Amino acid sequence: ELPESIDWREKGAVAPVKNQGQCGSCWAFSAVSTVESINQIVTGEMVTLSEQELVECDINGGSSGCNGGLMDDAFEFIIKNGGIDTEDDYPYKAVDGRCDVLRKNAKVVSIDGFEDVPENDEKSLQKAVAHQPVSVAIEAGGREFQLYHSGVFSGRCGTQLDHGVVAVGYGTENGKDYWIVRNS
Repeated sequence: ELPESIDWREKGAVAPVKNQGQCGSCWAFSAVSTVESINQIVTGEMVTLSEQELVECDINGGSSGCNGGLMDDAFEFIIKNGGIDTEDDYPYKAVDGRCDVLRKNAKVVSIDGFEDVPENDEKSLQKAVAHQPVSVAIEAGGREFQLYHSGVFSGRCGTQLDHGVVAVGYGTENGKDYWIVRNS
């Protein structure tokens, strides 16, 4: 039985929102946020991790640093690399740069796998989010989304997926179902 609602922020499993700036690194922010949350759920400790390591070092997996990438490629990189470094030791610069091999070898938090939620299957996503925050892709290019500030987004939900975020909860308010999403 699924909980009626969940908000991982209330459980301390969501790090403060970070700003990706003018770099198209949402894919790295989404993946890192998910790994930070899972690590907090497992260890009880919130360790902020390095998006910059993914931007600079995950270039063979199909990701292109500030020119975009995929969360799956980020997870693959973290698995193959044996982990990822902290934000403090490999700080975010919002620009492409050369991979710092010494920092890349500092494997502070690791994962051993990941699983894709079936496309357009809200029940499966709800099941997954009941256990942990989940990286998701949304259409964020529309004017309504660009002007969104807070509350339940009631604009059109498109299918031209162009932005990586993290589903950190769900619930129902005034008879309307909603997702809680962490942006960057």
